[in-house]
Amino acid sequence: MRHGGGRAPRYGNYPRAVATFSAVTRQHILAAIAEHDDRGRESFLGVYGFTPSPGRTLVHEGRTYDATAILGVAHRYATGRLATPDELEGGKVAVATILSKRGFEATGATADAPARTSTRASTRTSARATRTAPARRASEPEKPPAICPTCFMAMPATGVCDSCG
Repeated sequence: MRHGGGRAPRYGNYPRAVATFSAVTRQHILAAIAEHDDRGRESFLGVYGFTPSPGRTLVHEGRTYDATAILGVAHRYATGRLATPDELEGGKVAVATILSKRGFEATGATADAPARTSTRASTRTSARATRTAPARRASEPEKPPAICPTCFMAMPATGVCDSCG
């Protein structure tokens, strides 16, 4: 039985792909910064469909970059698919948090995550409020994977690029 002209039916209004950033490493972000420097700001934003977002900046080696666009292009280097401006804007992704975890100086962290308030939180007892949180260990910076100098994709354990051979 065919559905609507031979295409598989879509259930609901779910996006076809959702950007996740666990694969994005510091090396991918550096590759996106290098491309930004090569193309120039206006060309870089225009090629990938981003508009300037002055509230979210990334500072690297004294230069300022648009954090949203850099992360979107870094996602492309990591996965082969650009994280679109629609996926990154509107508080859906904590851009500054992701960049900070990769060792970059990023601003706009308070604007990234929507404020979460709860009426239950204000009614908790004062005894619970006096508890101290356990000390967290400082996380070590993640070790960057080897990157193919030709296509900028992460190299597999074999050391031979899957894309370039």
